[in-house]
Amino acid sequence: AGGVGPGDSAARLRIAAEIAEAAGSLGMVGGQAADILSEGDAPVGAALLDYIHEHKTGALIRAAVRAGALAGGASEPVLEAMDRYGRCAGLAFQIADDLLDVFGDAEVMGKNPGADAARGKKTYPALHGIEASRRRAAELAAEAVEALAPLDHGADPLREIARYMVERIE
Repeated sequence: AGGVGPGDSAARLRIAAEIAEAAGSLGMVGGQAADILSEGDAPVGAALLDYIHEHKTGALIRAAVRAGALAGGASEPVLEAMDRYGRCAGLAFQIADDLLDVFGDAEVMGKNPGADAARGKKTYPALHGIEASRRRAAELAAEAVEALAPLDHGADPLREIARYMVERIE
C-alpha cells in the first residue's frame, strides 16, 4: 500500500468523511450536547457517561488514527485495528482527564482541578470512584495496545501514547 496519491480522490473523500463524522452530531458535537444536558442534577448512569466520553475526545482520537491509516493506504484489517485502538484509547484518555480534574496539577493541565465538579459535570470518579476509574483507564489502555498486536513496530508510537495516557494518573 503506497498511501494516498495526488489523484486518489476516493481516499481523500473517505478521510474527510471520517473526520466530519467524528466532529459532527454522531461524534464530538453529539457527545458534547449530551454532556451539557447532563450537567447539574440530571441523573447519569454508566452507559450515558460512556456515550459522552466515547463521542467527545474519543471520536476525534478514533478519527485521527483511522485517517492516518487511510492516508497510508491501510487494509481493512488495519483500519479495524485502528478503530478498536481509537475507541479504547479515546475512552482511556477521557477517564484519565476526569481523574486529573480531581487531583491534577493546574499548571500541567491548563485548568484548575475541581472545575468539572464545580460545573456539575458527570465524571468517572464521581460515578465509579477513583480507584475503579484508574483500573478502567488502565484496562482500556491495555486493550488499545492489544488492538495493535497485528501491526509491526511502526505502530509503537501509538502504543506509547496509550501507555502514557494512564501513566499520568498513576
